[in-house]
Amino acid sequence: MSESVPTVERYPGPRRTATDAERRALASTTRLRILRACMDEPMTNRQIAQRLASNPATVLHHVRTLVASGFLAALPARRGSRGAREVPYLATGKSWYMDVGAMSRDVLLATFLEEVAVVGESRLNSSRIGLRLSEAEWEEFTARLHGLLDEYAHRPSTPGAPRWSVYVGMHPEQA
Repeated sequence: MSESVPTVERYPGPRRTATDAERRALASTTRLRILRACMDEPMTNRQIAQRLASNPATVLHHVRTLVASGFLAALPARRGSRGAREVPYLATGKSWYMDVGAMSRDVLLATFLEEVAVVGESRLNSSRIGLRLSEAEWEEFTARLHGLLDEYAHRPSTPGAPRWSVYVGMHPEQA
C-alpha cells in the first residue's frame, strides 16, 4: 500500500490585494521557488536547500517568513533517517490568490528565468503572439486565460506526473 501525502488546509480564496507583509514575503525569487518546490510534495528544510542548491540556514530564514505569512504550512515533525527531528513543509496555495501589484511582478519574471536556467533553455516551451483587440475583446481574452489558469490551479495534482511551471506575461506594444 502506498503512503499518502499529507495535506494542509488550502487557502480558500477569493483573490485579494496582498498586504504589505504578504507582498514582502512574495518579493523574493528564493521564496517563490520554495513555494513551487513544496507545491504538492512536503519537503524538509534540508530537502528544499538541496533542490535549490542553497545554504540550509538561508533557506530556513525564507521558510520561516513563508510560514509566518501563511504561504507555507509546517506539517507534524518526524524523525529523519539519522534520528534527527525534521519538519516537512507544504505550500498552502495562498499565493495564487494574491494580487501583488507592480512591486513584485519583476520578481515573478526573475523567478521564472531562474527556473529556466536550472532546467536549460532547450527545455523551455514558449510561444509569442501579437494581437489587436478592442477593450471588450481584451477583457474577454484575459478573463478566459485567467479562467483556464484558475481551473488548472484548482485541480488536484496527479501523483508521479511531471511537474511544470507556467509563466504568462502580456504587455501593450509601443505605438
